[in-house]
Amino acid sequence: MLDRARHMRKEPTEAEAKLWSCLRAGRLNGFKFRRQVTIGTYIADFVCPSAKLIVEIDGSQHAEQTIYDAQRTAFLVGEGYRVIRFWNDEVLGSCDDVIEAILHHLTVASPLPGALRLSLSPAGRGFVGGPT
Repeated sequence: MLDRARHMRKEPTEAEAKLWSCLRAGRLNGFKFRRQVTIGTYIADFVCPSAKLIVEIDGSQHAEQTIYDAQRTAFLVGEGYRVIRFWNDEVLGSCDDVIEAILHHLTVASPLPGALRLSLSPAGRGFVGGPT
């Protein structure tokens, strides 16, 4: 598992590399993130340990693996994390909006229920799906 996480850090997707350039080294209001972190049998894309927040960047394959993602999210939430998700194209096309949403969730006092897919499209801005 650790070897796979190392490999994923060395070869990030375009969206992961773009977001990492904004999150690394405490660049987001001093919040420190780690990338490709193993938690149990899963690898989380970005983790802010102090806020117990996981940021997942999903490609198109995630549209077809909803059951796996729900199980994965349930495990991560059970470990005390909040999970937010963005699509690759949202990071690539609206990175400033993604950063703003992440910052909002870093400063929210109450924990989020489960994983939320954030949609930044003008037609569907806000939370879409996710358990309540």
